[in-house]
Amino acid sequence: MKNKVVVLTGGTSGIGQVAAEKLASMGARIVLVARDKDRAESTLARLRQITPGLTHTVHFADLSSIDAVKKVASEIAASEPRIDVLINNAGAIFYDRQVTSDGLERTFATNHMSYFVLTLGLRPQLLAAAPARVVNTSSDAHRRAKLDFNDLQCARNYRAFTAYGRSKLSNILFTRELARRLAGSGVTTNCLHPGFVATRFGDGGHGALWYGFRIAKNFALTPEQGAETIVYLASSPDVANVTGEYFVKCARATPTKEAQDDDAARRLWQETARLTGFAE
Repeated sequence: MKNKVVVLTGGTSGIGQVAAEKLASMGARIVLVARDKDRAESTLARLRQITPGLTHTVHFADLSSIDAVKKVASEIAASEPRIDVLINNAGAIFYDRQVTSDGLERTFATNHMSYFVLTLGLRPQLLAAAPARVVNTSSDAHRRAKLDFNDLQCARNYRAFTAYGRSKLSNILFTRELARRLAGSGVTTNCLHPGFVATRFGDGGHGALWYGFRIAKNFALTPEQGAETIVYLASSPDVANVTGEYFVKCARATPTKEAQDDDAARRLWQETARLTGFAE
């Protein structure tokens, strides 16, 4: 990873921060996309301590906003002509249904749309650095999910974990379709389940789901354990030519039938492109 440029969302806490630190220790220069300035500055200070000779940077954006993600992609593209690895890792669960300024359900916007917009916004830089990689953090939460193309925004009968599972299913379908579209370009893309990890995820909520998260975290993986597959997919020569796959514990795994539906992957891409204003 020496002299490689790694763009990373969700890198100021939890598994993303651990991944950033490990990749930096391997020689990569980290470009963070963050929202919280205090956590971002703290993470940058830690990265600079690990690798004093590298100029790690941060860009700020609300990843639930299409315009904000487009803007930060343009900023990064202007300063980074080549990007070796893009890690889409930021994600959240929202206990109550929220609607963004774009009129989108916030879970879908943050966990899926941001992956799509940032990746397409940085596609020229990834192609310029080929061989390059895109790594998408998904979850085994997709195993209970099915997409409803007539209600992608969960306007009917919103449930937090249902919306989250659908967004993680969308991550896998996006990965499959992106791999198809990038075939032969030298840019690979894979996704992963990091495991259930004791991080800030699920904090600040209420009700039975929040209480369940609170109890489960007593038995969860550490952030160091959760970051292992991200680092593996970003750096290992073993997966240099692997694309379109789903990984658990640094090994290929089989997602659900719904997550292997290439027609659904194409339809989701088309619908996401329409919502974000990207040409097909």
